[in-house]
Amino acid sequence: MKQVCRKRRRFRDWCAIWGSFASRHLWSFALCASLMAIKFGNEHITIKIMEQITIQTDFAKDVLEGLSANPKHLSSKYFYDDTGSKIFQDIMRMPEYYLTDCELEIFETQSDEILNAFTEDGSEFEIIELGAGDGVKTKVLLSHFLNKNCICEYVPIDISEDAVSNLVIDMELQLPGLNIKGKVGDYFKLIDEINTAEKRKKVLLFLGSNIGNFNELESLDFLSKLKDVMHPGDLLFIGFDLKKDPEIILNAYNDPHGHTAAFNLNLLDRINNKLNADFVLQNFRHREIYDPETGTAKSELISITKQKVEIQDLGKAFWFEEGEAIFMEMSQKYDLNMITGLAKKSGFQVVRNFYDKRLYFMNSLWKLK
Repeated sequence: MKQVCRKRRRFRDWCAIWGSFASRHLWSFALCASLMAIKFGNEHITIKIMEQITIQTDFAKDVLEGLSANPKHLSSKYFYDDTGSKIFQDIMRMPEYYLTDCELEIFETQSDEILNAFTEDGSEFEIIELGAGDGVKTKVLLSHFLNKNCICEYVPIDISEDAVSNLVIDMELQLPGLNIKGKVGDYFKLIDEINTAEKRKKVLLFLGSNIGNFNELESLDFLSKLKDVMHPGDLLFIGFDLKKDPEIILNAYNDPHGHTAAFNLNLLDRINNKLNADFVLQNFRHREIYDPETGTAKSELISITKQKVEIQDLGKAFWFEEGEAIFMEMSQKYDLNMITGLAKKSGFQVVRNFYDKRLYFMNSLWKLK
């Protein structure tokens, strides 16, 4: 017993030493982490540390590439750390953010029709949700499916460990008959692992307006990757925000509560914390632009003064002119032709579309061509 305790203390000492070293020497730390795990015989720790290093180095690489570009940009895939996920929950609860209410209305009023579309071939299915968040809307569908004895498992996937953990606890309390297996990590890797292990029919959910965060080429790439990890008979249930009055759209993304601004600024704060940067958040303001012809809404952070930002872990400083923008995120709005074309180009076929009563939003069910 004493030997085990000494071993654990030695391991914690190693972690403390190499943890402080890691933020500036990531690849050296990767090697040391591997040696540590060999020495102490802990494969799980090695895997966890290596995953964190991969995320950290990808983050650093993407930040360097984005801030070195002209115009500057940052990847929206890094919005959803634990803090960002919590802010997004606030966004979804705003009265101006119509998307949540519209999709919830579809699920509450058309759950029978959705279930019939999912089970047209008569087979039971499991649901894999990409970017599950707090699962408030999904819970409506899951409850209905459980009452009909049609779902065998629910697998929520999110990059936020807190989001998945809280969702699993909440679902187990409110839907005790649900078989739930939360997973944290990369969508495609995890779907592929699930599909390799289990041959049951899968229904993939990509809800909200998440697809709208990609431009057309990125959307096609994302959907093509989804297609490649799906099996014949699997389905994709995907949310689309539809083109509408520009004022309604701008109010949703340029809200008076400041949640969207905080959501964007949180990414600068994440760079400060993870890469030892010195962004002064008060030196940037959020701006939203919408083009009704293309249906593209863009979020930017504008530098309100000429300033220099140093990012120590990148060994670089970046200059911002007064009025210079960092492109943060796009939110594409669609019409029916755009949605049908996207499905065809990415290797899918539209099975059925579900609309809210105001025709603000659509959930579209697709199968493999």
